[in-house]
Amino acid sequence: MCGIVGFVGMQKAAPILLDGLKKLEYRGYDSAGIAVMDQQVISISKVRGRIANLCEKTQDGSLMPGVVGIGHTRWATHGAPTEENAHPHLSNDGRFAVVHNGIIENYISLREELIKDGYHFLSETDTEVIVHLIEMYYRGNMRDALIKTVNRLRGSYAIGVICSEEEGKIYAVREASPLILGIGIGENFFASDVTALVNHTRNVIYLEDGEFAELSAQSIKIFDCSGTEFRKKATRIMWDVQAAEKGGYEHFMLKEIMEQPGAVKATIAPRLRDGKVVFEELEGLAAELPNIRKIVITACGSAYYAGCNGKYALERLSRIPVEVELASELRYSDPLIDEHTLLIVISQSGETADTIAAMRECKSRGAVTLAIVNVVGSSIASLADYTVYTWAGPEIAVATTKGFTTQITVLYMLSLFFADCLKRIDKDEDKFIETLQALPRMIQQAIDMNPSVPLLAKKYHESHALFFIGRNTDYAVALEGALKMKEISYLHAEAYAAGELKHGTIALIEEHQPVIALCCNPSIMEKTLSNIVEVKSRGAEVLALTFRHNQKILSVADDLLFIPDVDALFSGVIEIVPLQLLAYYVAKENGCDIDKPKNLAKSVTVE
Repeated sequence: MCGIVGFVGMQKAAPILLDGLKKLEYRGYDSAGIAVMDQQVISISKVRGRIANLCEKTQDGSLMPGVVGIGHTRWATHGAPTEENAHPHLSNDGRFAVVHNGIIENYISLREELIKDGYHFLSETDTEVIVHLIEMYYRGNMRDALIKTVNRLRGSYAIGVICSEEEGKIYAVREASPLILGIGIGENFFASDVTALVNHTRNVIYLEDGEFAELSAQSIKIFDCSGTEFRKKATRIMWDVQAAEKGGYEHFMLKEIMEQPGAVKATIAPRLRDGKVVFEELEGLAAELPNIRKIVITACGSAYYAGCNGKYALERLSRIPVEVELASELRYSDPLIDEHTLLIVISQSGETADTIAAMRECKSRGAVTLAIVNVVGSSIASLADYTVYTWAGPEIAVATTKGFTTQITVLYMLSLFFADCLKRIDKDEDKFIETLQALPRMIQQAIDMNPSVPLLAKKYHESHALFFIGRNTDYAVALEGALKMKEISYLHAEAYAAGELKHGTIALIEEHQPVIALCCNPSIMEKTLSNIVEVKSRGAEVLALTFRHNQKILSVADDLLFIPDVDALFSGVIEIVPLQLLAYYVAKENGCDIDKPKNLAKSVTVE
């Protein structure tokens, strides 16, 4: 949510800042702005709406000379999306400009205090208190002013600052919000996301909570919360600029759907050896597993639904009870968590605020924590006792696709790994390993088997509501399928456990009501068939997702989507792909902004 960039070097800053902000558009925003310092004068340009408006206003940055600057894309939280509320914010004396990701929880009391001291506020934001605090504390030393300022702040923040009296420098500080430093030659950068940096450098430093950075064209200095300088190791970004571009596809989402066979293969291949699942990073956890009495999976959104999918394989193979909890609920539920609990935390970005808070709560109660994330060096990865990276590569579209499928894949692999560690391996282990190896190929088959999806989208795109039904593993996939539909096409879509239809939901079924029925679990196929007949008898039109040879379903469904034959325990990662495609093409028919759906952001770093 939101994005920040900073640059200091020998080139004009404004075009570089605008380019970086464009790379952060996928995070979601409703206003944007940049501040550039030239000969100790800070100039600011801000717009409501898209970065294209900012480019037009500044003539692609040519109207803002200077080689030092900061930029921001804002998603409104405190105050409407207006130019006044857009970042950067300028101090009353014009010496300081600030950009900020996150939320300042005690901003009201700070604002009241600053107003009493004579400071004037031009916005409704929580962020503006930061720049006035810096002005209040500055006595010729930005490091001291920043330390005193952040000591007054409660909440989460990644802050970028420029000061007209400290020419040739930019400053950054992080607390519970991502911030990355980019190392160049004769130039340096900061950003909230590595995608803003890859056009310029692949060498980065990940700041941790409580750390400060002072950047000039020639150096990067890092300090702890007391102001003591120390050194940090740089990391090399392994994917290239083209990985963050569309590659000929109309939308990033479609590109990322098509990348799923490769992404899942990248997740699996390094961890399969001699017919076994191997996690070298989990050697310590293997020794702790005999003391684990239950597993709790916590996440938000699609990551939560990935947990719902993984629960079945984890319980079946490891024989450990598994609970799946929404992080936003778990953190407030006084959970029954102790040292015999393994907490599995799932987040694509590794920066999801509710998930971080739930994780901290459970760690305080003694839980062993295992993170499944995509972003190296993210907050959740740093907090966890153990971390497994999905290696999905950059995911630009707001609606996750390959992030979701790689998360489920990791959970499948953990199921086999835990079962092996505990000597509870199923007699069908070889069959499961073969299925795991075949998943990338079967995902590609699921794409190839459904050329009719664009035509189905034309049929269903004007539906008032879409109902997804399934049982067991199919129901877990239905949850994510419905979420994909609603978040990018804006159609009302809900998933129901098929067995619950008769307990109320069937009252909503009427003539021509679209029902998407997932029928990929042979053990309960007859039950799902009965539910299809139930809704058909009330006038529903059924789009069934099933195996091509499933004659019973073929005979009753109005329309069909197919997947290849696959064991139901591992089918979720295959089933979701045709549903992603359906959501994509329905959204396209409806003229939606597919990569940047309204009101949504890629990384939800505030509550």
